[in-house]
Amino acid sequence: MREELPGRPCSVAAALNLVGEKWSLLAVREITFGNKRFDVIARNTGAPRDRLAARLRALEAAGVVARRQYSERPPRYEYELTEAGRELRLVLTALRSWGDKWAVETPPVAFIHLSEDGACEGGAREGGACEHDLDPVFTCRHCGTEVTPENVKVRSLAPGWNAQGPAETPA
Repeated sequence: MREELPGRPCSVAAALNLVGEKWSLLAVREITFGNKRFDVIARNTGAPRDRLAARLRALEAAGVVARRQYSERPPRYEYELTEAGRELRLVLTALRSWGDKWAVETPPVAFIHLSEDGACEGGAREGGACEHDLDPVFTCRHCGTEVTPENVKVRSLAPGWNAQGPAETPA
């Protein structure tokens, strides 16, 4: 499913080529919430049925979802997230967090962190287990500090490209 895209070599462009249409990510959201059957996904996303069917087929072809038949007459399927699909939950969490801040008046859902390792000092339960509303941040795996737009820079790994665009060839 990997294809050459015009412009800068970019993982964001490649990812959006696979899952960037809104019905695709909303279908993944619904499957993440445990809603695995087509009718429920269609109802909860508001997607036109033909578009949703096309997006689910594309997600299956891209290895994001797997389809499993649960009824023979009539043939009916439900959808499970693959490993690639489960990893999209982090993308959805980031989009939800941004949307809570910039796109809605009041957040429509909250996610609860269920850490049981005792690392939360202000734990809602005995023993320090967390159970607070999730407020995600990116941290550097190497130094443990929070990552912000101000403390990140781009280093191009694509041959012939730099942060500004195609690298000029020396004359």
